[in-house]
Amino acid sequence: MILLDTHIWIWWVHDDDRLSSSMRKLIFENESDGIGVSIISCWEVAKLVEKGRLELPVVTSDWINQALSYPGIRLIELIPEICVKSTEMPGGFHKDPADQIITATSMYYNWLLLTCDNKILRYQYVETFGT
Repeated sequence: MILLDTHIWIWWVHDDDRLSSSMRKLIFENESDGIGVSIISCWEVAKLVEKGRLELPVVTSDWINQALSYPGIRLIELIPEICVKSTEMPGGFHKDPADQIITATSMYYNWLLLTCDNKILRYQYVETFGT
């Protein structure tokens, strides 16, 4: 199982050129094992739309429902252990709450996290793929 950071999920759904061919391949190869999307990514998409930083072709709730129906996608619920882990991350992880939850989810389940976020890529306590 792999876990997609929010921007990777958006780029994949929108077939965005910023998503590298190696990342596309990795996502495709994991369809049968599962492609995780944290519930916090749904919130983050809605906040990006609210702030005018993301335009969607349909209303936000429809986009989320459609994007969650892509092959292999599994919505990863927020459980108490991940909530706590996100507040106890070693090494001074940065302060963005969505990134904390997504990274803690990856760490909790020991899943590879696909991201292009440099702050996450530099964080030594989580396994990432970002090319």
